[in-house]
Amino acid sequence: MKPDVILVNNALVMPLRQKETHIIPIVFVAIADPVVAGIVSNLARPGGNITGFTTGEYAIGGKRLEVLKEVVPDVARVSVILDPRQPNQVGVARAIESAGPTFRVHVTMAGVRAGTEIESAIAAAAREPNSGLIVFASLVTNAHRRMIIERAARHRLPAIYDFRYFVAEGGLVSYGHDPAELYREAAVYVDRILKGEKAGELPVQNPTKYELVINLKTAKALGLDMPPTLLARADEVIE
Repeated sequence: MKPDVILVNNALVMPLRQKETHIIPIVFVAIADPVVAGIVSNLARPGGNITGFTTGEYAIGGKRLEVLKEVVPDVARVSVILDPRQPNQVGVARAIESAGPTFRVHVTMAGVRAGTEIESAIAAAAREPNSGLIVFASLVTNAHRRMIIERAARHRLPAIYDFRYFVAEGGLVSYGHDPAELYREAAVYVDRILKGEKAGELPVQNPTKYELVINLKTAKALGLDMPPTLLARADEVIE
């Protein structure tokens, strides 16, 4: 097709595009830690034909664990529900695992590819006392997010998610970037490239803001009292 620009929003697809062309400009969206992933060598001047907008460093995983621990100080076990085919998610999950001892939390990984695997992972977590969930957004978890939210409520499992839309539909809390904002910024880069600028000279950008969203109705249903300090930091409280 010989397009003028390629937009990539998936860490699985990115290596394939890298192999296919070193000439056509590529703008990526929502890929974590692109230096570690080998996509660019430098954020400030990526060089080559690639630039884009990240979800931040893998260490964001540790921050999500910290927020969950603030919400539920007694949580001692956390099951991370992720798509193991996604390099981004594996990297962030490992950061959560590394942060576990700091918060005195035992972290387990639950790789899921289908709804039945999600149900099994949640049921397994519910069998252990003082358990919680960290749920990564993916094609499979997005498709089954209402089921995930319902099962978490049924088993009285506190859960933290990547994005606001999980909390808007009844999830407990989310901490992450605004995905729509990344696409708006990517559109500006595509426009600049089409007007003659080189992708490799446009700096790769990390999110400038992370959103903390809390659903108070869900917290009350779980018998949780949200810390006032956390509520004060929240970007949005859904009642």
